[in-house]
Amino acid sequence: MTSLIQGYEYDIFISYRQKDNKHDGWVTEFVDNLKGELESTFKEDVNVYFDINPNDGLLETHDVDASLKVKLKCLIFIPVISRTYCDPKSFAWEHEFKAFVELASKDQFGLKVKLPNGNVANRILPVRIHDLDNDDMKLCESVLDGVLRAVDFVYKELGVDRPLTSDDDEKKNLDKTKYRNQVNKVALAIKEIITALKKHSQQDGEVPKEVVNAISEKSVNLKTKISIAFLFIMALIVICYFLIPTLSEPKEQLEKSIAVLPFINDSPNDSNQYFINGFMEDVLNHLQAIKDLHPISRTSAEKYRKTTKSIPEIAKELSVNYIVEGDMQRYGNSIRLSVNLFKALKKELKLWGKTYEKKINDATDIFSLQSQIAQSIATELEAVITPQEKLLIEKTQTSSLFAYENCILGWNYFYKFSKEDFDIALHYFEKAIEMDPDYADAYLGIAQVWMWRAFQSFATPELATPIAKSNLAKAFKLDSTSADVNASLAGIQSSFDWNFKSAEKSIKKAISLNPNSEDVYAWYANILTVLGHPKEALEQQEMALKLDPMNNGMKSGYGFILFCAGRYNEAIKVFQEVLKIDPGNVLTLDNLPLALHKVGR
Repeated sequence: MTSLIQGYEYDIFISYRQKDNKHDGWVTEFVDNLKGELESTFKEDVNVYFDINPNDGLLETHDVDASLKVKLKCLIFIPVISRTYCDPKSFAWEHEFKAFVELASKDQFGLKVKLPNGNVANRILPVRIHDLDNDDMKLCESVLDGVLRAVDFVYKELGVDRPLTSDDDEKKNLDKTKYRNQVNKVALAIKEIITALKKHSQQDGEVPKEVVNAISEKSVNLKTKISIAFLFIMALIVICYFLIPTLSEPKEQLEKSIAVLPFINDSPNDSNQYFINGFMEDVLNHLQAIKDLHPISRTSAEKYRKTTKSIPEIAKELSVNYIVEGDMQRYGNSIRLSVNLFKALKKELKLWGKTYEKKINDATDIFSLQSQIAQSIATELEAVITPQEKLLIEKTQTSSLFAYENCILGWNYFYKFSKEDFDIALHYFEKAIEMDPDYADAYLGIAQVWMWRAFQSFATPELATPIAKSNLAKAFKLDSTSADVNASLAGIQSSFDWNFKSAEKSIKKAISLNPNSEDVYAWYANILTVLGHPKEALEQQEMALKLDPMNNGMKSGYGFILFCAGRYNEAIKVFQEVLKIDPGNVLTLDNLPLALHKVGR
């Protein structure tokens, strides 16, 4: 391809996430319309690079085409900014958006150019198809090094935020924008920028007089300056060779996906297993609170409790890059704990490890140790911990060791989900409150027991609802920053009150407090399904399944959301895969016949 300006491969580079083109081909349609608009805007042919890759290949992997940098050598870069584009782990963000900023900043024009009217424009011309969260907006502006000024293609009504299409009525759109006009705005902006670049490129061959004079003056001492420059460069080469050899080796960038394997019980007997399990789960909860990390759920990690598989094998099955393993001994109120962090690709590489020996005087010692371990792991992985996340990680719920132990005993029995185990769990939660009446997690436990008694028909809703609500209200009053409390509130609002709008608000709060909880995403998927947003529901359920890949219940939930979205054949396939492993899965057995019926089988 030949650009309008010599030395450039393309005039325009279109960057986008394949996720935003899969469903309805919005990006493809936009590019086709833009090309048509450019034909009526420019006398010359304008070359546009647009990689339409339907299989999530190049744009969603880190298998970088060696010619990509050549393709990026373009005049204007157009990123299609969406809810999914602002993702530092994606190919488009790291190897197109950021790469163009670096490339353009060093070429003959620079990243910003002066327009004929005197204004300054950025050679990055964003097209926005969704409203962005504040975090995504800040992330985008940090790369642009300025305010995000985009041509918006957003259609908005009450409760609606989606890409604008050519069929949309601008009178109904709250932004009052018309698709055809927005395409025209993009084309005119391109024309302004390219006109400025052509002017600066001196394509007509004329050289200003001041430049000629400068060349004449510089030629006088040219040989002397070249000699000095040569000696200076040689000195720099020697310094770099001996002192900073690592600059030639770029640091490997891996997704901070991590699994915390069940800690091994090295105590003299098994009676301490509940304590060790609870300790490990709290460390995992702390890691889940860090948005920059992606920890796999306890349910999936539990599959490897007594495994003989190697760390690379486990990492491959869970699709993670890092593994945490540990072992603990407990003698009375003294513990000895060893924790190790491994990078696990083709072979394991130990990155960090530490042994802790500590006498536990009260529960604050336990919370402090859990926080130290989580932050040490995050630091080793160079994860960003926000001030809010640090507060959550360092939070102490109770100082009573007895209350803490009774509470984790309660959760130990709760997760067995039988009628008898709910009874035992309730006993321990109530004992915890007797020892510490201000223990939010214990009130949450009581609320959860009664909610699940109702869900599984062990108690009537009339009996369970007021008890669950009153205990949850106490938990919320004591700790409104608990993701689990906010998620349970969403459960009450949706399943007991049928107030799905309030439930959505509560579940979003839970996600902001714990951006890596598989249960929260699954619950949100159900809420969105009821509210009639199947596409968004699938996105949430896919996130839940990514965080909990070994959980058949989560997979059957994915099949159910597919069924509700009307994607019956896909749902049938998922349901059949679930039944191969779990023939008695109730959700699957309930819905597979309905899906088969829908497709005439």
